[in-house]
Amino acid sequence: MPSGKRSSRSDENQIETSRPLDPGIYKGLAGVRLAMRSFLAFSEAAVSEAGVTSQQYQALLVIKVAPGGQIMVRELADQMLLQHHGAVQLVDRLATAGFAVRIPSAEDKRSVLIGLTPKGEELVERLARTHLKGMLANEPLLVESLKRLRRLSRLG
Repeated sequence: MPSGKRSSRSDENQIETSRPLDPGIYKGLAGVRLAMRSFLAFSEAAVSEAGVTSQQYQALLVIKVAPGGQIMVRELADQMLLQHHGAVQLVDRLATAGFAVRIPSAEDKRSVLIGLTPKGEELVERLARTHLKGMLANEPLLVESLKRLRRLSRLG
């Protein structure tokens, strides 16, 4: 930036690079990664047991939280970090499985919205309950690790 000034937000996130990191930083980072990996392993097993992929479950969540429970394919692609054609293929698979439906847009006849079917609503509800339990099981390690990282980053 000109004049060498940084915003306070940038200063908050700056990590001192001239000194070695406190050993506790490594412990905090390892704890965060362990909590995330534990949750992701749990999640993979839960979605597999339900007969869907992690990507399909994520798409169901994105559709569920969209305004009015409907989303355009390009918005779904953005939320899922997918190319448009990848989102179309994902919607095709969800529709074939009976979890999602294409809805012509009332505002733009060229656009199609994606919504959940009752079967999709039931699945996302069941998986969300399961995932909430799994996430909360990892909460103590995640919170403790994040607190350690915050505390040690302030000391540096």
